[in-house]
Amino acid sequence: MEYMKENPTSSVNLILCCQCGTQIEPNPTNMCVACLRTQVDITEGIPKQGVLYFCRNCERYLQPPSHWVTAALESRELLSVCLKKLKSGLSKVHLVDAGFVWTEPHSQRIKIKLSVQKEVLNSAVLQQVFVVEFVVNNQMCDDCHRVEAKDFWRAVVQLRQRTDHKKTFYYLEQLILKHKAHVNTVNIKPLHEGLDFYYAHKNDARKLVDFLETVVPCKHNVAQELVTHDPHNNTYTYKHTFSVSIVPICKDNIVCLPQKLAHSLGNINPICVCYKVTQAVHIIDPNTLQVAEISGAVYFRSPFSNLCSSKQLVEFMVMQVDFVPEWEQSKRKVPTSNKHVLAEVWVTRMTSSGLSDQQHYCKTFLGHLLNVGDVVLGFDFTNANLNNAELEKIKPENIPDVVLVKKVFGDKTQRNKKRRWKLRHIQEDTATDDRDYNDFLEDLEEDPNYRQGVNIYKDASKIPVDQDDTDDEGLPQISLQEMLDDLHIDEDATGGEGADMIE
Repeated sequence: MEYMKENPTSSVNLILCCQCGTQIEPNPTNMCVACLRTQVDITEGIPKQGVLYFCRNCERYLQPPSHWVTAALESRELLSVCLKKLKSGLSKVHLVDAGFVWTEPHSQRIKIKLSVQKEVLNSAVLQQVFVVEFVVNNQMCDDCHRVEAKDFWRAVVQLRQRTDHKKTFYYLEQLILKHKAHVNTVNIKPLHEGLDFYYAHKNDARKLVDFLETVVPCKHNVAQELVTHDPHNNTYTYKHTFSVSIVPICKDNIVCLPQKLAHSLGNINPICVCYKVTQAVHIIDPNTLQVAEISGAVYFRSPFSNLCSSKQLVEFMVMQVDFVPEWEQSKRKVPTSNKHVLAEVWVTRMTSSGLSDQQHYCKTFLGHLLNVGDVVLGFDFTNANLNNAELEKIKPENIPDVVLVKKVFGDKTQRNKKRRWKLRHIQEDTATDDRDYNDFLEDLEEDPNYRQGVNIYKDASKIPVDQDDTDDEGLPQISLQEMLDDLHIDEDATGGEGADMIE
């Protein structure tokens, strides 16, 4: 007789729920889940509603007690702010999961779904899911209050440059916008010789001063004024003033160096041209292409001034160009510029009645740009009456007749009409049609290195220009690859008209 071997199956003894009599597996409470939930509520003590305070100006949420944080909808930062509002209630349970429940963006309601666990009767662990609803109330933060007041400040940065033009400040404005060095300013006031940046905290003003020292040669002084004093707890409140002075030497300025400073820079010719300003003043000798750098600290130890302003430059016509051989330039073992070409030129001054009969001979560092018939800007020393102590120490035979500074590319009016790009500004009322601003835009077009620190945007309002136009041959232009798309929203989420979005 054969016997079949059966696999033994394990059986579980069932019991009846002490409340409803339903058969359940044994557990420490001897109750089913439904009855256990009616007897015990682990979410008791956790608020099911709350309030979030939102500042519409800076788009930040209040994180108690007084900290404002930036958080987007359904972001981890916003979820953290909501959970901290429930911190006292969640301390008695174990949080398993948390997430957002979708709500209409304009409903001013934020809902989060929470899963919590807690040990209840006779060591049983119960898990429960519930929703907490937050109402978003609008409240202006303290920083925005101070911005709206426009008079509250604890620190001010007074930026000054003693020059007769504003091209340096136009360039600084673009650097500040690109690096967002103005985000914490309370107010910005333009003055005749510079700008004033107001801050609510001293550290924010200090950051701006450190930023300026890394982009332009300057020096600063610090002063403070006592505002209030509490003798009971010995606390003081000060207003701090940072006075920043920028070196008054700009691009395309002609300078005359002190003799001691010229000797320390490799015995360079005292009459030089400033061709670039970064963290230092870069000068070049138009006779030898010798270059040197003058930092802000060196300048303020041996200060000097420019011999003429940009308004005193006159136009010359190039009559003859002869390039200087390189073997003649290599006789002196001094650092020279590799981006310029030394040339001997004959020029004639242009007047309202035509060309002058007198021609002038000079050496220039613009040999890589000049051709016969070109128009250049320069300074005529033969018809100048200068009052400069350092220039008087130079022998008359060592002073050139003309020093050329830059080449003129086309008519200014036509260049402005055909310009297909634009810049952004910190303040909307910034003048964009004056001579200094147009000269700054032309400098950006002519020098690729100069515009590396500037964000340039496409101007959709300008009519496209035919690229095959023969009038634009040789005219410096900015390529489309260097331009950024200006973000523009036609309609907002509510269906209204949009506006340009400033990054």
